[in-house]
Amino acid sequence: MNMEKASNFKVILALVFLSSIFLMFGNGAINLTHPDEVFYAQTAKEMKQQETWLVPYLFGQPQFEKPIFTFWLLRIGFAWFGVSNFTARLFPSVFAILGAIAVYFLGLNGYKDKKKAFLCALVLMSSGLYIGLARTVFTDMIFSVFILLSLTSFFWGYTDTKRKASGIILFFVFSALAVLTKGPLGFLLPALIIILFLAIKKELNFIFCRASLLGLAVFLLLALPWYVFMINKFGKSFTQEFFYNDHIRRLFKAEHSKADTWYFYPLSMFGSMFPWSIFVAGGFIYLFKEIKRNSANPIYLFLASWIFVILAVFQIAHSKLVSYILPLFPALALVTGDFISTAIISRKHRMLSMILTVSWFFLLLLPIGLIISVTKYSKYVPSKIPVYGFIVFYSVVLAAMLFFLIRRKFMVNVCLLSFQLPLILFFVFSQQQNFDSYVSNKNACEYLLNNHNVENSILCSKPFVRGVRFYTDKEVAVVNLGRLAANFFSPHPLTYLDTDENALDFLKKRPVTYCILTKTSFKDMQRLARDGGVKVELLKIIGDEYIVKILPN
Repeated sequence: MNMEKASNFKVILALVFLSSIFLMFGNGAINLTHPDEVFYAQTAKEMKQQETWLVPYLFGQPQFEKPIFTFWLLRIGFAWFGVSNFTARLFPSVFAILGAIAVYFLGLNGYKDKKKAFLCALVLMSSGLYIGLARTVFTDMIFSVFILLSLTSFFWGYTDTKRKASGIILFFVFSALAVLTKGPLGFLLPALIIILFLAIKKELNFIFCRASLLGLAVFLLLALPWYVFMINKFGKSFTQEFFYNDHIRRLFKAEHSKADTWYFYPLSMFGSMFPWSIFVAGGFIYLFKEIKRNSANPIYLFLASWIFVILAVFQIAHSKLVSYILPLFPALALVTGDFISTAIISRKHRMLSMILTVSWFFLLLLPIGLIISVTKYSKYVPSKIPVYGFIVFYSVVLAAMLFFLIRRKFMVNVCLLSFQLPLILFFVFSQQQNFDSYVSNKNACEYLLNNHNVENSILCSKPFVRGVRFYTDKEVAVVNLGRLAANFFSPHPLTYLDTDENALDFLKKRPVTYCILTKTSFKDMQRLARDGGVKVELLKIIGDEYIVKILPN
């Protein structure tokens, strides 16, 4: 037993080391992006300013879009390490690392094979969406890992009657924390997965026990107090925004209409598992074969229930985002890792060669695309030397993959495949100065504050308003003119100018108005100036942000 624990400890150390490189290293390189990362960071900043741990604030007023747990983590991180890019992204990365370890233990429990479990964790930590959200200040990673931990706890208890009570109670604990992270889905999703799994197994009586009653009590004790506090303090304002607008309304109205299609999630699922997308398809075929064979191993039916429930629940809603389906990625990684490992052990060389060859040709598109882009858009590339250096380096990696593929060293190829996104990401970090101003408001805000005396609120285009608030700590107003103008999905307590009349009235009442605008909004201001209402002066363009000074005529 001691040797077994020591072996697992070494594997965990290896997972922590690798996942720290894949999921955390370089997280401070890019400034916090608009509009979402700054939303969470600014809320935590304003909670500190308001001296509260219970009420999220934004633009000086309580905001009810998200529950409290992520903001607690941000507040703690800012208090310990200060407000920075790395600190804001710290906890999503930490949770992503925990998720990789949890997948290892779930794989070990389900497959009874350390190498296979390790490969499943490697697939998860190297997949596109998982890497992206580990390095982004969203609730999705934290939420998804809590769901993973709740399901891992249940399965751990399900597979050994001695652990049943502990597994069920831990299921409720982690579900409660998921509810505090993103809302009722934190319990609904894992509960539906377990119910479907047990119903198919005809073992629903498994959950009717004393441990479930105790677990439910713990769940209510953890999850309910904050919601009760908010409902008691804010009443309908909270329930209308949080429960109706941010949950029920999203079922019937699409926040992003282009994503509201039947194929959005299936395509997103395969695409976001890059570079394992083709292996995922093979994994599904293998999973269905195992279930059809009435495999004695319950992990296959458990994973199938997991994938089905997540896709079905989110497919129903008209508001769709790729990040919503992150909770199914641990299941996809377990299916994919199992398929790859089994194929290698079974010496299915022809199938592996075909999949790896197709994957190799897809990877080849990257250096080819970079060469075309540098040639066609050379004016946007200040220095071509780093780009060409990366192309040469990446081509060497691809050559090594091809060499090992020809020699049928499939595990070496799989390991090299897992490093593709980290390699690309580190190159992106090295080019941060070339694109940072297109994704973050920091440079534009610093220019404005360092060169001009801003004494009143800054007028912003809608996508920039949260970032400008975060980077300047100034009052902000929004301009969004034209027939396509639309307010925020969740209302913000801001001056919102959506007509020429409102904009002119706002601008004429102020001695000077400084603005950070999109190109479209800047043209709107020029149009107002041509009508004789105001005088518009373009101060500087940084990235896609137009820094403008407006004076009344």
